[in-house]
Formats: sequence, C-alpha cells, structure tokens
Amino acid sequence: MLRFLLRKEFKQIFRNKTLLPMIFAMPIIQLFILPLAADYEMKDISVAIIDHDHSVYSQKLTSKIAASGYFNITAYPKSFNDAFEFIENDKVDLILEIPLNFEQELIVVKGQKLFIAVNAINGVKASLGVAYLNRIIADFNTNVRLQCIHPERFNIVPTIRVTSSNWFNPVMNYRYFMVPGILVLLISLVATYMCALNTIREKEMGTIEQINVTPIKRTLFILGKLIPFWVIGLLVFSFGLFIVARFIYGIVPVGSIILLFGYLSVYLIAMLGLGLLISTYCETQQQVMFITFFFMMVFILMSGIFTSIESMPAWAYIIAKCSPVTYFIDVIRMVILKGSGLGDIQYHFLMMLGFAILFNLWAILNYKKTM
Repeated sequence: MLRFLLRKEFKQIFRNKTLLPMIFAMPIIQLFILPLAADYEMKDISVAIIDHDHSVYSQKLTSKIAASGYFNITAYPKSFNDAFEFIENDKVDLILEIPLNFEQELIVVKGQKLFIAVNAINGVKASLGVAYLNRIIADFNTNVRLQCIHPERFNIVPTIRVTSSNWFNPVMNYRYFMVPGILVLLISLVATYMCALNTIREKEMGTIEQINVTPIKRTLFILGKLIPFWVIGLLVFSFGLFIVARFIYGIVPVGSIILLFGYLSVYLIAMLGLGLLISTYCETQQQVMFITFFFMMVFILMSGIFTSIESMPAWAYIIAKCSPVTYFIDVIRMVILKGSGLGDIQYHFLMMLGFAILFNLWAILNYKKTM
C-alpha cells in the first residue's frame, strides 16, 4: 500500500510544473546570491575629515585612514556645521575633526584629543565604523610614540608581544560561517513549506476525498507525504553542499559527511512533520503560506545565523532553544568547520529526535480522514 502511495506522490510532484522550480531551482539560486549579500565586513564607509591643523601629522593620519580600505573620504569641510549637513543628507557616515595645533600638542604636550561624530541610524555600520577608525588612530598613535621615544630608553621598557591563531576558520572568511547556515534555512523552507503546500493542494483539488474513502491508515498517509520530500531534501542539500558550497565558495567539510547526513535525515523528518502538522490545521494554500512565513521568520531571526543566541534576552533565548533550526545550524557549523564527532553533537541529536517524534506524532493524531 505504501509503495502505491509513494508512486502517486512522486508522479504528482514531478507533474507539477510550478512546484518543481520552487523545490530545486529557488534554493540553489538563493544559495548563490544570499552569502554574497550577508557580509559581516563593512567597507566603503564614508567619512568627512575636518582638518583645522593642516600639519604633516594630520596629513599622515588622513592618508592612513584613506589607505585602510575601509573608508572613503568624501568631503573636507571647513567646520563641523558644514560636516553635519553631510550627515543629515546621508552623504557621510562619520565625521573626524582634527583640532588646531594637533601636531604641536601631540609632540610637545604628549597628548591630543580627536572628535568623532557618527551617523548611528544603522547601528551595526556605526559601531564597526567607529571600531575601525579607533583602531587606525591607535596604530597611528603607537607609531608617533615610537618615533618620539629615545631608542635606549625604549629598549629598557619590557614589552609583551601577542600572537593570535585563528582556529576552524584561519582566513576569517565570513562565507565559511554563513553558507552552511543559509543552506540549513533553505532546506528548512523546502521541507516545511513544500510538504505543507503539496498536502493542502490535494484538499483544494478534492483528491484527498478519494484517499479518505480507502482503508489507508493515517500512519501510511503521513509516510506517503513525508518520504518523497525527505528524498528531495537530501538531494537539494547534497547539491548545495557538494556543488555550490565547494566549487563556488571553496568550503570543504572537515568532519564526517556520514554524521552530517545522519543528522540531516532526522532533521528533515522533524521539519516535514512540522509541515504536515501545519497542513492539518489549514484549509487553503494562503493559510499555509502565512503560517509557514510566521515560523520561518522566527527561525531565521532567532536561530543564531546572524547573531549569537547567547546574547539574546532570556525569553528570546528560550524561544530560540525551542527551534529545531537552531540546533542544526550549530551542528552543520561544528561538523563542517570544526570536525566535531558524534560525542560533540549527541545533545543536539537527542533534541532533534524529540522534535521529529513530537511533530510527526502530533500530525498523525491531528489528521482526520473525515475532513
């Protein structure tokens, strides 16, 4: 009986000319584009420099800022009021004001103050811009001090040299961090939305009534809806990991592929169960779209893909821990980047197994053959 159900489901999926591009083409195209846009590095930050000193040191500082690669010096206004107009018109992001007698007081008095004003509408860009600029000024200040201190006196002062080693992502490429997380979100969307949409489409067409009059049990019906999209989810994930991630972004998994696909198999069962559960409560495709959109927005913003869940408020942290997407994003990054083993993800595996049992059992109990 299950074999005939699966044959019907696969024929129904591959006959649907609208569903096929949504299942295969859309996730792959999104995986090409989204990692390029989700960039943690801020470059081309516009800055206006007010130089009241016009000295050699102020020119060196200006040149150092321009050569950093993070800033574009777009204006040299004469006063702060002129510079503030650029901020009001969104033409610059930062203002750096170099005071009069900057070079003289820096060398003679051994100290000087600079003024930085930031357009903080975009909080992330503002904080990173200030951090970059402070770092450049600190390096410039260190170079000035080294030039002013006598070599013999400088050698007496003990120094501490700090060296850093970047583990798991040595080149600090943000795509190694973002691509696995985005792949998880796309697989979640395919599994949840497409499975629910396929089921509800049968309700709208009336073909589900033909199944209701047959002796097919609820468990077999759920399995018939779950298995085809489970196979499709594995295929989409494989193409995204082995083709797009490897050949486009150069991501080669460090850990066990078998372990990753084992966890993926359980994860797909959980997300497909969620999709089937949604379809048992809905009557139209519009209802499925809105409910799935609600869950996906929560999954995207509270899964830890963009911000750490540990930095969230306590109530948001609890919600994030109730999302299956949160656990798979952790697992895929641990396996691909760190090479984690089964002992490292056993808690995540048990949690995902619990989600799979909960969603599918709920969907089976809630499915009514009389609907």
